[in-house]
Formats: sequence, structure tokens, C-alpha cells
Amino acid sequence: MTTMEIARKLVELCRQGKNAEARDTLFSPDVVSVEAGAPPGQQREAKGIAAVKAKGDWWFANHEVHSASVTGPWPHDDRFVVGFQFDVTNKPSGQRMKMDEVALYTVSNGKIVREEFFYDMGM
Repeated sequence: MTTMEIARKLVELCRQGKNAEARDTLFSPDVVSVEAGAPPGQQREAKGIAAVKAKGDWWFANHEVHSASVTGPWPHDDRFVVGFQFDVTNKPSGQRMKMDEVALYTVSNGKIVREEFFYDMGM
């Protein structure tokens, strides 16, 4: 698959709420995922598909998603960006919040090999 085919498929699956399927089918086993800030009790960088899966499982276990939308993709050579907007409640705190983030994906050999998330860290 080309970078744009992967980008379109990722957006399509995420719009359908099939984030796990997107990860399982489009990501390299050696993918690296980098957050703007470390999730509680975790590192900023997750290396390998198992670590990325664990990070995603943690996020969905700790957040009730009321709504989600996806914008993009916007391609650039072997990379593309996608926008994500969420209305979620943090389960441990009960705090409801709106999240707006952008993810930069890098593709190599027909798989996503790196994802980097950009969002407001409250700075």
C-alpha cells in the first residue's frame, strides 16, 4: 500500500471506531509511538506493537468516549497527519474534557513505523 492508501485506511477505520483494527493491520511490528507527554505511570515513547497496544488499551480503559471525530489525512512524502477530536470523561477523576490532537505518521515498506502525537500540555 502507498502512504496515501494507508492514510485513508487509517482515517476510515478510526472514523468507524476500529482503532485497534487500524493498529493491528497498518502498523509495523516495530512501530514507535511518541506522546507529547508521558501518560500516568508510562513512558513518552512506546516501542513495538505490544507496547503500543498496551498504551491504547490503558487509554480506552481510563476514558469514557462520548464522541470522537477524525480529520484528514494530509500527506507529505512518506508521512501524513491526522487530526483527532475527543469528548471524554477521565474515569479515575470523573473529569469530562475535550481533547484536540494531531498525529504525524511515518510509513516505510507499506506499514506505519512511527506515530507522534501533538496536543496542548497546558503550558
